[in-house]
Amino acid sequence: MSEFPGFPTSRPRRLRSHPLLRELVRETELSPRDLILPLFVRPGKGVRQEIGSMPGNFQLSVDTLVDEVGAAREMGIASFMFFGIPATKDATGSSALHDEGIVQQALRATRKAFGRDVLLIPDECFCEYTDHGHCGVLHTRDGVTDVDNDATLANLAEQCVSHVKAGADIVAPSGMLDGMVGAIRRGLDAAGFVHVPILSYAAKYASGFYGPFRDAAESPPQFGDRSTYQMDPANGDEAMKEVALDLAEGADMVMVKPALSYLDIIRRVKERFRVPVAAYNVSGEFAMVKAAAAKGWIDERRVTLEILTSIRRAGADMVLTYHAKDVAKWLR
Repeated sequence: MSEFPGFPTSRPRRLRSHPLLRELVRETELSPRDLILPLFVRPGKGVRQEIGSMPGNFQLSVDTLVDEVGAAREMGIASFMFFGIPATKDATGSSALHDEGIVQQALRATRKAFGRDVLLIPDECFCEYTDHGHCGVLHTRDGVTDVDNDATLANLAEQCVSHVKAGADIVAPSGMLDGMVGAIRRGLDAAGFVHVPILSYAAKYASGFYGPFRDAAESPPQFGDRSTYQMDPANGDEAMKEVALDLAEGADMVMVKPALSYLDIIRRVKERFRVPVAAYNVSGEFAMVKAAAAKGWIDERRVTLEILTSIRRAGADMVLTYHAKDVAKWLR
């Protein structure tokens, strides 16, 4: 016998008959407090340079970034991820480690302006800082040049410690390097930052949806791609292994990136591990919506809210999205 009686006894439309009733029985909520706004900071003063492929998003100098955080905070957004575009780049991304690095400056200025009313989460990687656009120190083996995994780990830990000293609340390593979470955890603990959580990009795929981000962060690889360290989009079981390893090494939260083509991975991670899960609604996902809306082919507001609600419904506790300001405005 079926668990549910059939028509005419069962009439699901009864609960859809009134907008307030639909709200009352809604299973998934979307709120500005669920959103993390990514921001791009570069040297200069008074800089607010729109990113062509990401309408409404900007490369910002430290002063205008503080203004942007303030405006978003007024809309109910309290969490921010910072990506840095340095004045100079080199083979190791050394500027990422300096106390006067661009992200360190942004962290200090934002903390000074807003105190504990904001949550600051720097992206921890080297692709924006290296002249070759890859996520760490390089080495060549058997004629093939690639990221030297183990040689990059100490630098990654140093970068995270520097960011926490500057005001970071959470560190978010994104390079998909083996052992990165453990190295960062040891580095933070040794520096006296036992209390600082790690949000690991634990399941980050080698995706075609990152294109506009390369423009925003000025970090396209100068050769090859990142398929030797980011995950194959065809693999789901591997994501479970990656998440399990990062949690065992000390990750407090994990991220799935991208979001929209990986809703199944978000669901599997949430159901299996029962830890806070972030999902990154990435630049290509954002740009497709904006481009189609500009053509009049879709209703931007409706489609955006549907996409972000689907990411939350899949199991994401928090969503990084370039739509955050628009969504916060609409939800008000």
